[in-house]
Amino acid sequence: FFFLMIRRPPRSTQSRSSAASDVYKRQTYGHIHKMAEAVAEGARKGGAEVDIKRVPETLTDEILGKMGALDAKKAQESVPVATADDLVNYDAIIFGTPTRFGLMAAQMKAFIDSLGQLWMKGALIGKVAGVFTSTGSPHGGQETTIISSFIPLFHLGFVIVGLPYSFQAQTDATSVHGCSPYGASTIAGGKGDLQPHQIDLDGARFQGEHIAKIAAKLAN
Repeated sequence: FFFLMIRRPPRSTQSRSSAASDVYKRQTYGHIHKMAEAVAEGARKGGAEVDIKRVPETLTDEILGKMGALDAKKAQESVPVATADDLVNYDAIIFGTPTRFGLMAAQMKAFIDSLGQLWMKGALIGKVAGVFTSTGSPHGGQETTIISSFIPLFHLGFVIVGLPYSFQAQTDATSVHGCSPYGASTIAGGKGDLQPHQIDLDGARFQGEHIAKIAAKLAN
């Protein structure tokens, strides 16, 4: 299950003079959804208007059932499915995806692979992008998932923005939590039974606000 969170300027002022941002996220147990809501909260604080959408699911209900992910799918059915053309209406896109063997999930990659026509037109060049993730364990791809996700985004022309150390809580070593200078993250646990740490949610809010402000500056 994937979501995308989008910041859009009012219709009457839609132009490159107004900042807008996209955030795409993928989730199996709901952790990315929670993180995306925090990112959206931060982006709104930064003056953004936010939409949340999901990318198309590629797994069958049978497989999702074996993964224990059907309840999460049903909970997300009210979230609109994104299309490639949606991206051109925004000034920034924040992608959220859980890890799959240290990389973005296949559903997210399939959506990005569908952006060939936008790549040919240069339609995404200059837009701001960021990435956040969720992994099963502290060393299950917290950093590699985000860093490897930057590669296709660079090809598409995005200006990548991370989570700077001005968000000082990411240096905390007294508890188990996510977040790195590459982007916000959370630890779901092997069975998806953990909830995002407060530092993870705060990092997501910081990242959303940070990207919204940078997008606004570039758009103006």
